[in-house]
Amino acid sequence: YVTKPFSPRELVARVKAMLRRASMQQPEAPPSALLAYGPLRIDPERHRCFWADTEVVLTVTEFSLLQVLLSRPGRVYTRDDLVERVWGVGHHITDRTVDSHVRRIRAKFAELGGDPVETVYGLGYRLRTDPE
Repeated sequence: YVTKPFSPRELVARVKAMLRRASMQQPEAPPSALLAYGPLRIDPERHRCFWADTEVVLTVTEFSLLQVLLSRPGRVYTRDDLVERVWGVGHHITDRTVDSHVRRIRAKFAELGGDPVETVYGLGYRLRTDPE
């Protein structure tokens, strides 16, 4: 958002800055690569998730959240990081929305005796560093 009056140079500079920031946000793993960590496996190309050879049916959002966490196991992602990476910049998603999706992921994996997501209190979430 640029308030009036503005110079064309300022507008061009702001657009270039936004494009530069957008180009720096590259996915951390190629979308076609099979991601695996312990008993957890994700196939982004086919949109399938497995826990110890049992398929887990996930929504698009749950799948995206798990894919972000699995792209760098052990790294702590704040709720804001997850909102940016899953929904994109500019969406007004609350922190509690992320919590709700993580709760549903945990419920689905609990049926199979697993819990791939670990809460780092005061910071956010990460993929469990000691896969079961």
